[in-house]
Amino acid sequence: MQKLAFLAFAAALGLAGCTNNADLNRAAIGGAGLGAAAALTNNNVGTAVAIGAAGGALCDDVVPELCPR
Repeated sequence: MQKLAFLAFAAALGLAGCTNNADLNRAAIGGAGLGAAAALTNNNVGTAVAIGAAGGALCDDVVPELCPR
C-alpha cells in the first residue's frame, strides 16, 4: 500500500509539471515525477527523468492551453 501511495504522489508530481511556472520549474517537476515513478516500477530512471524534464519544459510550447506561460 505504501508503494501505491508513493506512485500516486509521483504521478501528481508529473502532472504538476504542467503548471503556470517557468520552463525550468516545469522541467524539474516533470523530471522528478517521472523519475520517481520509474524507480517504483523498476524502469530506467535516467531515461524517465530526461523525458519528464523535456515534457515539462516544452509543455507550454506544444500544448499552450494545458500549460500556460
